[in-house]
Amino acid sequence: MSRSSHFLFAASLAATGALFAVIATPAFLAAQQPAASAAAPSSAGPAQPYHIVDHWNIGGEGGWDYLNVDTGAHRLYLAHGTRVDVVDTTTGKVVGAITGLHGVHGIALDSAGKFGYISDGGANAVIAFDRSALAVVATIPAGTNPDCIIFEPATKTVWAFNGRSNDISVINPVSNTVIATIPLPGKPEFAVADGQGTVFDNLEDKSEIVRIDARTKTISATWAAGCDSPSGLALDIAGHRLFPVCDGKKASVIDSTTGKLLANPTIGDGPDAAGFSAAHSLAFASSRDGILSVIDAAAPGYPTIESLATQAGARTMTYDPSTDRVYLVTADLGPRPDPTPANPRPRPPVIPGTFTVIVVGR
Repeated sequence: MSRSSHFLFAASLAATGALFAVIATPAFLAAQQPAASAAAPSSAGPAQPYHIVDHWNIGGEGGWDYLNVDTGAHRLYLAHGTRVDVVDTTTGKVVGAITGLHGVHGIALDSAGKFGYISDGGANAVIAFDRSALAVVATIPAGTNPDCIIFEPATKTVWAFNGRSNDISVINPVSNTVIATIPLPGKPEFAVADGQGTVFDNLEDKSEIVRIDARTKTISATWAAGCDSPSGLALDIAGHRLFPVCDGKKASVIDSTTGKLLANPTIGDGPDAAGFSAAHSLAFASSRDGILSVIDAAAPGYPTIESLATQAGARTMTYDPSTDRVYLVTADLGPRPDPTPANPRPRPPVIPGTFTVIVVGR
């Protein structure tokens, strides 16, 4: 992601430049599919607001980017500078790390529960790792600055969205090789998969969404995002709705079959991530100003029913449908340096040892 690319590689590695949204892991996709006999999801409404239930101090140094939850294994993967920290979500304790990387952006998980994939933007590579041993098993050259990364379940392939070469590296996880490169008409931000062979991706510089056929590896539609500079993106699979989050304190609700704009809910300032709860028909947006916005996707007009204060810089998140919890990350920041001709918009430095997971639930 362009915002987090500057964040990860800037000398100060500031919190205000990170990004994330929900990765479409197989467990997440399965959780989004309601049983045939289940009643239609109802609006959670303001009667059961979310609140902060815990803080887990991770520590260490450097900035951060995406996070991803493995619901079955109760693990949370955190892109943290030049490493991936792995946290047990039942205890909040760090259980391991994948180190020796060059500038981590995101983590994708396969459907078999065996391997994970890291977009190492600083190395222009995707790193495959064994999820049991947390050991690197392959380094796969990709495009320039691979950023968002997802596992596409229908084709069982890994997709790395390259933020500087404006293309997608499609990887065969059996051979750990790039089998296709898909050019994009703009700068990719976050992407989601519907589990049926369709991938959606935000184009930040174009304020557009592209729909991609995962089997033919071609763009099948390009739509206006409905708001400016979309970053995070969430998907309601059953309801056929996309939720890009944008600048200007706005999100969009887009029909994922037609591209029609349905609504523009108000959210926090500087969003970078989005999520969706199928069970409660709620969309989430996390933003740099420390606001987690909760949107009622079952109500007319898609109202924002909660603006939960978290912590400044907590603009990246992931949603765990098995526990109905939102995980965000941030850190304490030092004084912002004075502007210079070489760096007219300096970012405040991250205070070492303060990197923290914020746990939000009911």
